[in-house]
Amino acid sequence: MNNILKKEFTLSASPITYFFILFGLMFFLPGYPVLVSVIFVTLGIFKSFQNYRESNDFVFSSLLPISKKDIVKGKYLFSIIIEGLGFLLMLSATLVRMTLLKDVTVYRTNALMNTNLFTLGAGLFLFGLFNLIFIGIFFKTAYKFSPFVIYLILAFLVIGIFESLHYIPPMENINAFGFDHLLLQLVSFFTGLLSYLILTYISYRYAYHRFEKVDL
Repeated sequence: MNNILKKEFTLSASPITYFFILFGLMFFLPGYPVLVSVIFVTLGIFKSFQNYRESNDFVFSSLLPISKKDIVKGKYLFSIIIEGLGFLLMLSATLVRMTLLKDVTVYRTNALMNTNLFTLGAGLFLFGLFNLIFIGIFFKTAYKFSPFVIYLILAFLVIGIFESLHYIPPMENINAFGFDHLLLQLVSFFTGLLSYLILTYISYRYAYHRFEKVDL
């Protein structure tokens, strides 16, 4: 698997994928729907999948002494690592905003979602949604990109819902600053993490079963 990952990072992936990781720093932006940064990171992964198709990477990989399941596993591990790197930047920005910048006026007067542990959990859910909708369905054919359009529509709808939640009176505490309402924030974060793990696992299981039937 180490050799497969080495191929993914040095040969198969699109170089622009690594640039899109930096959009995780959008969590610093006030007055902006910060969860859109997740879409940019996934867009970078999508560019690598475009590269796979245009360079016949799936055909090349199938000629190697590895199984189709290993091909799928390599793509998933690559995607998860890229998502993890983007998430680390989001986490870093969030922790700075929750500590050093929690009383800065430009963040306090922000009408949109604040950046806290709830936001990170929501970001993880969106990553899981990408893995389920795009990567999972993509391996049904290994060439159709229409699932990415479906993902974009759903992702923007979900972001709109998350952005609206703190305006509903019982839910205003999810927009807490710093470590206020910490228990609620932690529950939200771990719920998002659990959803990411479940959605990604379901996606992976679906993907390699479908990819086994694809005639390359």
